Amino acid sequence: MKHITADQIRQEIKEKNVHFLRLTFSDVNGNLKNVEVPVSQTEKVLSNQMMFDGSSIDGFVRIEESDMYLVPDLNTWLIFPWSADDGKRIGMLICDIYTTSGEPFSGDPRGNLKRMVGRLQEIGFKNFNLGAEAEFFLFRLKEDNEPSTKVNDHGGYFDLAPVDLGENCRREIVLTLEELGFEVEASHHEVAPSQHEIDFKYSDVVDACDKIQIFKLIVKSIARKHNLYATFMPKPVYGIAGSGMHCNMSLFTDDENAFYDANAEDGISNLMKHFIAGILAHAKAITAIGNPLVNSYKRLTPGYEAPVYIAWSGQNRSPLIRIPASRGKSTRIELRSVDPSANPYLVMAACINAGLDGVENELHVPTPTDRNIYSMTPYELKEAHIDQLPATLKEAIQALEDDPIILDALGKHIANNFITAKSIEYNEYETQVTAWEIERYLKVF
Repeated sequence: MKHITADQIRQEIKEKNVHFLRLTFSDVNGNLKNVEVPVSQTEKVLSNQMMFDGSSIDGFVRIEESDMYLVPDLNTWLIFPWSADDGKRIGMLICDIYTTSGEPFSGDPRGNLKRMVGRLQEIGFKNFNLGAEAEFFLFRLKEDNEPSTKVNDHGGYFDLAPVDLGENCRREIVLTLEELGFEVEASHHEVAPSQHEIDFKYSDVVDACDKIQIFKLIVKSIARKHNLYATFMPKPVYGIAGSGMHCNMSLFTDDENAFYDANAEDGISNLMKHFIAGILAHAKAITAIGNPLVNSYKRLTPGYEAPVYIAWSGQNRSPLIRIPASRGKSTRIELRSVDPSANPYLVMAACINAGLDGVENELHVPTPTDRNIYSMTPYELKEAHIDQLPATLKEAIQALEDDPIILDALGKHIANNFITAKSIEYNEYETQVTAWEIERYLKVF
């Protein structure tokens, strides 16, 4: 992992004509927020003296305790490749949030993930790695530059231009990411029209979550340059596949992958099986965090490749968890339910604590399901003891409220604010009269 010093940042500011510093952080919903300051404030930034009003950020604090410090992680330093007409450029640092008493703020999703990583390290693990595969749609803009859901192409999986009309946009996104230090491994058209995927190399979990947030920002920014609108909404169009964010996770002790066992017939360690058992045991509560929108549950339906059932396999893609074929240092768990609207810091905190519960209590992993679960009858599902993920955000929130392990993963502050916000969101949705209802019922009743 790179190590950047304050002096290196000062030097790049001068050499690369940086005139503004963007200090970013994520709110509880996973939305990237920022405070932008001129470079005249560089020393204040680098000495951790920048403050902001936390009461105006969703899920942070009340107005009477609003002052917060932005503490930049120098290793996240980057300079955006674009500039103003006069060549002035913008630098960015991702920040942790601290209170005025100098303590990490318990409502900071990134700081909370660091807390969970610390828990792993306390019991002897070195790294928890994440490789995420976030899908997105590129839609056409309306004449007033407002987003639409009008598809930009009619391509399918791995299609090429001219069928894939988003190819040039996707290529510029890849080049921009590489300029920012991402190691892009692949980019391609996905299953649905106007749907795309760009995969970049795994890294330690905090860095990987930072990259997901930067990735979303770059995708949206470059799309606008091509008169397109990029969305990470899970299911923006009825009748076609939604967007997922498969999370590939591995756990290391020093340089050894704790999930790999060369002596096991399947190459999977007992520790990995306990970790899988932990995630399966807490899957319903994790769903509230990994699928945090009302719309998320329009994606989690049979027939569109998204998992619905709580099971695992090393051979097929219908269960919640898949074990890719690679072994050795590449042995990993692929959690397939998460969608790209999720706050990655919270999802990973939940998965770590769930997995640790499985490891510490030696939870028994169920028999892998190596057949297409969607073709199984209700009787066969019952016989195989395969349960189903929550069908609505309301069900998922209830599961979260009933799961002390996942509540602990979030911490009291984040958990309370997340549950409150999502309960309000679902209640608003539940009382809406939709266009479908008007079309279906108005002329009939």
